[in-house]
Amino acid sequence: MESYRNDEAPAPERHRGRGIYILPNLFTAGNLFFGFYSILAGFQHRWRDAALAILIAAVFDNLDGKVARLARATSAFGVEFDSLADLVSFGAAPALLVYNSDLFAYHRLGMAAAFLFLACGALRLARFNVMTTKISSKYFLGLPIPAGALVLVSAELARTGPLSHLFSFPPGFFLLATYLVSILMVSPLRYRSFKEVHLLRKPMPTFVTVMIVALSFFLYPSSSFFVVILLYALLGPLEYLLYRMGVKKAVGDPGDPVLGWMGGTVKRRGRVIRFRRPGSPRNP
Repeated sequence: MESYRNDEAPAPERHRGRGIYILPNLFTAGNLFFGFYSILAGFQHRWRDAALAILIAAVFDNLDGKVARLARATSAFGVEFDSLADLVSFGAAPALLVYNSDLFAYHRLGMAAAFLFLACGALRLARFNVMTTKISSKYFLGLPIPAGALVLVSAELARTGPLSHLFSFPPGFFLLATYLVSILMVSPLRYRSFKEVHLLRKPMPTFVTVMIVALSFFLYPSSSFFVVILLYALLGPLEYLLYRMGVKKAVGDPGDPVLGWMGGTVKRRGRVIRFRRPGSPRNP
């Protein structure tokens, strides 16, 4: 009988461990639910509700990783579950939303655009899951699939907002945007993750910027959100052009696939090492 009690004593600790691992997966399930709800709302032609559901799914997607790291409950199961939920919420849901609301008018060309967005989103997630090369946490390789979905979602929300009086979305905007976002998701362009941004180094410019952004979101939430997410989507190609023109130098690991094709310099053990882009001529 004493042996039985000793075997049962650690049971509460094991049960607590299971509860911690369940917590981040509940946020992932919330992400999946709102993606599913967006699909249902799209079938009922409630475009705004469908777009807002994807936006809420993005909030849950952002929280599940943070909760898992704070609770030290990261697991391979959670990573795979999160990827499957992302494919539904930020792959299938926005593809169906933009097709049912706009792309259906282009028949096969519109269907191809919606499918390409879904396929590129799946490829983006698969590449992230199987990537073995260490990449700096400061950058993403390719446009993240939630950001790609939010480009289309924010445009859907902004088309009926105040921005429509200044910028009328031309015919074919959603068709072109869907193709471009799909390409950006599987491109080798790097996008900043803003995980290691030190805002307190320049308090006054940071304070003014935050005040302006907060005021614009308060006055024109949908239009401001569209402008911000569109600028982020354009940040990758813009930085690449700056590197190619020599305006900005790349700093990172030359073995890093995000930086290896850009060239630049890297600090290693106190020394600055210069590396070149593959195929570029060597200096004599």
